[in-house]
Amino acid sequence: MSAPVRELRARGRTLTLGEHPWLMGIVNATPDSFSDGGERASLQQRVELARELLGAGADVIDVGGESARTDLPPVGAEEEIERVVPLVERVAGELGALVSIDTYKPGVARAAIDAGAAIVNDVSGLRDPELAEVCAQTGAALVLMHTAAAPRERRQDPDLYNDVVGEVREFLAGRIELACAHGLAPEQLILDPGPDFAKTPAQTIELLAGVDALHDLGRPLLLAVSRKDFIGALTGRGPRDRLAGTLAALAFGVEHGAHIFRLHDVAAAADFLAVRSALDGGAAVERDLRLSEGLRHTR
Repeated sequence: MSAPVRELRARGRTLTLGEHPWLMGIVNATPDSFSDGGERASLQQRVELARELLGAGADVIDVGGESARTDLPPVGAEEEIERVVPLVERVAGELGALVSIDTYKPGVARAAIDAGAAIVNDVSGLRDPELAEVCAQTGAALVLMHTAAAPRERRQDPDLYNDVVGEVREFLAGRIELACAHGLAPEQLILDPGPDFAKTPAQTIELLAGVDALHDLGRPLLLAVSRKDFIGALTGRGPRDRLAGTLAALAFGVEHGAHIFRLHDVAAAADFLAVRSALDGGAAVERDLRLSEGLRHTR
């Protein structure tokens, strides 16, 4: 199915989603991410990564200041602000990018929005309604993600859900009501089913296979599938070797009408989508399309 067209309001902008898949590039302002291990350690390196991702085709940059790893202590709000605000300022200002801030802390969200972020990506499932109030006051969009665990809590229970698709849908419907009760318009909301968050690999696979059921909630769907554990469980590969599995999940998500894909490997995803679109007739192919001589052979 094609993605249903949805409008998203984010700090004075009205964005149209569904005309093509959006790529959300990940820039971690952390020393301990599960997949990049802090290899971009300086502010300048992180700005350059954002520049590269935008050049490769990213539509939005997601900045995070606390790793989702559950084997590490939480980061205080002040430290998280110190990590993300200078980066958000430069990516939104210098690069002119649409920026999302990956945080569940209202104080961090407000500081990042003041620095130029337009979207708050909340992986807590709106455990703190004050986060919705921050978005209502500033006009920022809010990602509502499903999780049955507190932030940084690892919960892997094969008996947790009787019907994972139905329970995720019910949770997200309730979170839409909660967010709107705290002042947000429905048009400010994005939904994320939360692959791997308080879900075993098998539960995540079952959830994604039934993701069509979330479309009737009427909001854009974000799929954060990049390098996830369910891919590693299926392929037996570590985080940096999960590109092929990630692209398979991307293909499935596009076929089932998801709007935004949160990814590390934006260039590969953009290439994948370009070839797919040409082959399925979604993009026009000029008769004089040629391969340049410099790309014909590996030298």
